[in-house]
Amino acid sequence: MLEKEKRAPGFSVKDHNGNTVSLADFNGKKVVLWFYPKADTPGCTIEGKGFRDDYEKFAQKNTVILGVSLDNETDNKAFAEKFNFPYLYDETQEVAKAYDAACTPDFYLYNSNLELVYRGQLDDSRPGNNIEVTGTDVRNALNALINLQEINPIQKPSIGCNIKWIN
Repeated sequence: MLEKEKRAPGFSVKDHNGNTVSLADFNGKKVVLWFYPKADTPGCTIEGKGFRDDYEKFAQKNTVILGVSLDNETDNKAFAEKFNFPYLYDETQEVAKAYDAACTPDFYLYNSNLELVYRGQLDDSRPGNNIEVTGTDVRNALNALINLQEINPIQKPSIGCNIKWIN
């Protein structure tokens, strides 16, 4: 896992519309990076819906959510268009490698100086454990950052599908 307070590695990739997006485009903002699985993964839709519902609230607090896909299937473009925040395609997987992403979903939260303040799971839900997907861990960390409160130092690693590396 990346160490807390480590500065975010820069990147420049295409979004789902083919536009180049760089991390530098969001200087001075709080940034959530969400490495997500294939669009047809049930968990991806559920997690994305939670962020869609909160995105406007977070955007008003100088915060951006960036979805980072490692899969360029046609379904991902339709999936991305359901949400109000940028969905990026990490074609070479260099972004995922730079962030030491291990699985999907994997979440990283950076303060406005692009220093890592949270890396870990969405919440305690897992396939088959009957715990509702709430996004509690990421939301609590983001709300604490926005409200200048201490972020819970106990950060559980993400658990999901291992990233299938192309190289």
